[in-house]
Amino acid sequence: MSRGAPNPAEARRETLRLDKWLWQARFFKTRALAAALVSKGRVRVNGQPAARPSRGVGAGDVLTFPQGRAIRVVRIRALGERRGPASEAQGLYDDLDPPGAQGEAEGPASA
Repeated sequence: MSRGAPNPAEARRETLRLDKWLWQARFFKTRALAAALVSKGRVRVNGQPAARPSRGVGAGDVLTFPQGRAIRVVRIRALGERRGPASEAQGLYDDLDPPGAQGEAEGPASA
């Protein structure tokens, strides 16, 4: 009975290089910047440090990484075909940061 239907959990999912996805989603200006951050161990995938920029990521993975002074937490919704405009890039992920968290990270606003 080894020829049964494949287990959906074992089905090969579509993935993309971590550095390429971060670049396509417009978190970094260049793939080299994204790759450097990953190589330094500053990016986590599903809570585990990513050791290589070539690590495959796909829909449902949660990424945690620094961007400027803020720590970003995003869930991958889709893999991109290209590095398109910002409106297209925003459709690639769900932002899991609490509302207003990025503004709070920069300190109090002056009145």
